Amino acid sequence: MSVREIIIKPLFTEKLSQLEETQRKYAFQVDSSANKIEIKDAVEKRFDVIVAKVATMNRLGKAKQMTVRSGGRTIRTNGHRSNWKKAIITLKEGSTIDLIRGEVG
Repeated sequence: MSVREIIIKPLFTEKLSQLEETQRKYAFQVDSSANKIEIKDAVEKRFDVIVAKVATMNRLGKAKQMTVRSGGRTIRTNGHRSNWKKAIITLKEGSTIDLIRGEVG
């Protein structure tokens, strides 16, 4: 797999921004079939940093119900969001990633 296939997108939450500032931890949504070694190599190649640790979590998609009114009739459908994988990357001392501007330091 290529680097672009493994790292899908960075995750931005208030809790993760606190982890970035205090513990140099960054979170990404990654391909569900990627292992920790592939994720580490992809982050190191993409952002030119040194990764100290990778933690992964498989997240289950929620079951959803949707009601749509179409042509005077009510249609009810059940669905399911996709399962996905989250990786939390801990960088070595002195390495940072600016995900908003795309800069690496």
